Amino acid sequence: MNPPHAPGPSDALPGPLAFQLVLLRRMADHQPGLVEAALRELGVSRAQQREANNRWQARLHAPGARTGARPYRALLGTPETVTARRVGDLTCEALRWPVPLWPDLRFEVLTAPGGAVWNAWLVRAPGAPAPRLRTADDLTPWACTVDEAARAFAPARPVEGDAPNRWNLRATLPGPAGELHSAVLEFTWGLFQRRLS
Repeated sequence: MNPPHAPGPSDALPGPLAFQLVLLRRMADHQPGLVEAALRELGVSRAQQREANNRWQARLHAPGARTGARPYRALLGTPETVTARRVGDLTCEALRWPVPLWPDLRFEVLTAPGGAVWNAWLVRAPGAPAPRLRTADDLTPWACTVDEAARAFAPARPVEGDAPNRWNLRATLPGPAGELHSAVLEFTWGLFQRRLS
């Protein structure tokens, strides 16, 4: 018989708040200052963030863990929208939830027929204004999503990220005076983090 669970610092946190802490945990590798400010805005400690992330990882990797979108539904509740999306010859399902820390964004989970998760990241909310991305100077941390940067600086080429939930794009960016710079753009959970020249 397992001993009773000892309450941890994140036990009282509602699921959507706990999930935002999971998103921030991975972003802290590149933008610790922004993450610290976000934790203060959310009114939570670093210990609560660590605990929320540990619980999420345990949920995903436990024997007999739920698969597909079920872990996201368990933490985030009913999606704000569920829509069908064509990907090649397949009809997939896109589930989206609001993310209070970023009110103009939604967390999107794209599932294949059969329920496997193909992608999970932040996207612009329908009707929310997209940032104007014209030069390298417009790429500030947390300003845009992968799709927005890929469209603005086409043709951008995907490059493998260095950890789960990270995506990179190689793109040629105009500078303020029109000069061109080749750069790798790094994204975590679909949100821009930093530019590597």
